[in-house]
Amino acid sequence: MVHVRQLDPSASPLDYFGYEARRLREAAGMTLEQLGKVIYCTGSLIGQVETASKVPSRTFAEALDAAFMTDGFFSRLLKLVLRSQLPKWFQPYAEMEAKAAFISTYQCQLVHGLLQTPEYAAALLTVDEPDRVEELVAARMERQRILEKKQPPAVWVIFDESVLLRMVGDHEVMHRQLARLVSYRDNPWVNIQVLPFSVGAHTGMMGSFTLLRFDDDPDIYYSEGYDQGHMTASPDIIRERSVKYARLQAGALPVKDSADLIARVMETLWRPGDGRYGASPVTAAPMAVSAWKSLTAPLTSRSVTRSTLAEPS
Repeated sequence: MVHVRQLDPSASPLDYFGYEARRLREAAGMTLEQLGKVIYCTGSLIGQVETASKVPSRTFAEALDAAFMTDGFFSRLLKLVLRSQLPKWFQPYAEMEAKAAFISTYQCQLVHGLLQTPEYAAALLTVDEPDRVEELVAARMERQRILEKKQPPAVWVIFDESVLLRMVGDHEVMHRQLARLVSYRDNPWVNIQVLPFSVGAHTGMMGSFTLLRFDDDPDIYYSEGYDQGHMTASPDIIRERSVKYARLQAGALPVKDSADLIARVMETLWRPGDGRYGASPVTAAPMAVSAWKSLTAPLTSRSVTRSTLAEPS
């Protein structure tokens, strides 16, 4: 006789999801294989979800809702399941981020999680969490759903120019990621600026940070280290960081010029199938930087205050 793991629905959102999926399936008198034929997946996959061995996808949750006519129960529960997959120290921030009316962030090394493609996120997460990439990517993509709300938050992102040059994954991953950023060019709710190298030393060199603003609650400042996050609503810190963010905005390229720069870097350094820049993780980045130098070299004699790549060809 096959031993079926019994779940405690109060143990975690994932256990609760699996417990309810099994309970409704058994109440309907269906085997794993029979339900699999209804929702177009294998009985084995359903069994993994029912034993909390696998994190379900949004498609899976929606299929269960349709099969059992649960009026979106599993889809709503999935939000909690995916959020529970985030690092525990990050979960409080994710909850506040989902409620914010205005998100302004400066990122000095990487594309912000709300704007990452699945491939870019996977390449990042593979470094430290190679065994949990699938569920962590799903959790990160779930965070991005706040941008699809009827009334989404206003998001303002400033990237250091180096973010466009740091290869994460391979050249195709970078091309898709930068294409995602360019796609927000005409989105009134997402504004992206690039802080060019030409500004020299600046107030954001101590690291990335985020400011969250709410309709009815105090503003929050957030920063994080390697394995911990720090949130505060201290008025003094909020005021200080807000002034610093304003300085970064003033030094960054305008939104339109930033989109033009991102597009040019995407096509110049990260062209899909271009063997010069995407041959391997070891050689691609140095070659990209070399190409960058050669591209900007004819313009070095000018006195410029903005990235040379942002200027018309």
